[in-house]
Amino acid sequence: MKKLRYVCKKTKYTLFGNKNLLSEDICDLCYRSAEARKNTIFFCLKGAHTDGHNFAAEAYKNGARIFVCEHILPLPQDALQIIAKNSRFALAEFSAEFFDHPETKLKLIGITGTKGKSSVCEMIFHILTQAGKKAASIGTLGIKIGDYTEETQNSTPESYVLYKAFAKMLSLGVEYVAMEVSSQAVMQHRVHGLHFIAAVFTNLSRDHIGDGEHPNFEHYKACKKAIFKSADMAFINADSPYAAEFAKVACRVQTYGTENADFTAKNINNFCSKNFFGVSFLCRAKNGDFYVNLPIPGDFSVCNALAAISVCRHLGIGAEACYSALATVHVRGRFELVETKRRDITCIIDYAHNGESLRTVLGTLREYARRRIICVFGSVGGRTQIRRRELALAADELADICIVTSDNPDSEPPEEIIGEIAEYISPKKCFCITDRAQAVRCALEMAESGDFLLFAGKGHEEYQLICGKKLPFSERELIKKYAEYSFLGLNQI
Repeated sequence: MKKLRYVCKKTKYTLFGNKNLLSEDICDLCYRSAEARKNTIFFCLKGAHTDGHNFAAEAYKNGARIFVCEHILPLPQDALQIIAKNSRFALAEFSAEFFDHPETKLKLIGITGTKGKSSVCEMIFHILTQAGKKAASIGTLGIKIGDYTEETQNSTPESYVLYKAFAKMLSLGVEYVAMEVSSQAVMQHRVHGLHFIAAVFTNLSRDHIGDGEHPNFEHYKACKKAIFKSADMAFINADSPYAAEFAKVACRVQTYGTENADFTAKNINNFCSKNFFGVSFLCRAKNGDFYVNLPIPGDFSVCNALAAISVCRHLGIGAEACYSALATVHVRGRFELVETKRRDITCIIDYAHNGESLRTVLGTLREYARRRIICVFGSVGGRTQIRRRELALAADELADICIVTSDNPDSEPPEEIIGEIAEYISPKKCFCITDRAQAVRCALEMAESGDFLLFAGKGHEEYQLICGKKLPFSERELIKKYAEYSFLGLNQI
């Protein structure tokens, strides 16, 4: 436990209510009213759709007496209200003090960009681990420390979750942490106070703009740039049209890409065998050239691998350790092959959930496809109609059959989302099926020998978000199940 006056010492605030509680021993911090109890501090966080200030009374009933809020609340007089300009900003500062600044004893590597964050994060983690370094990762795929994995709510968790994870990592002897840094995490001060020894820029395209997200592209871009201002070294994708703009805000820069970069890829060659895809290339760098065989196809995978190589070589990892690790790397839900009893077809799941990422994955499949591509996809609720249009146009251009279904509709009627997407797809190739499980079944029943089936949008996720609830949903298991039925010729399930 720590005294409240110690935990809040770095934060600017005014006090209202029971000031005697400044000497109170604090056992934990929380921002969900259900987790509030005696000797916890409840933080009233404002979100896109909810406001924690509205749950302060419930937190009080559950035992909390100390509140961090942005305005005075109608709470009983025995409560202490710590009025801060921004509750999320305060949460980061309180968390750092509560956990004794574990971030200062770790070497943090931040990865940002529209696409590729998870893959680059996983590749860096895999290389470091295979090279014998004590490493961890934080991102869309969860918090990973060795073989231990913990699910996260966001690509970049709330600051409290980050600092708690850092403290655990430190206790387990972790030295390096590769972590995704989303633009919303920057906007919501989740990474406030963190210093990165390396920051990676993957790419930038128009996404996450609209209600509850970024107001415009410039704001989105500015949030992406923020982590480079104080990073020790920036690793910039030279192939991006925004490379020079991002490099300007960094202190020191190394580049990677296909042309005119510190780390370049030459002799790129996609290869495949039965149910196996990959790409090989020559990594050319000042400190020596070496070949890489990557079990994930596509130019985007080459770029992600170059980002990971450039960071790890900077950290002193040898070329041999890099290429041997990358030969065995797999990123869950990213161009992931699903083995089924249907050996005559190829099933792939991928997290592609916007137009550009779907176009990239389908374009890569087109290089391999001998027959048809069947694409099963949808779009999440609460996003702009522009994203749905872009998803539809990509699928309409590059897939032979489009099965439009639910993704994570949340509180939005899935039929409306599906209808918006279907408007932009040729009726001859478009099938609309609201139930995603039935959409998976339909795709496998339609599949003919030699077809490629892409199940896009869910990727690593093991749930569907419907009306605020995460309902169990494993697309991977459904594919295996329905492929077996179609293999046995059982169409009635």
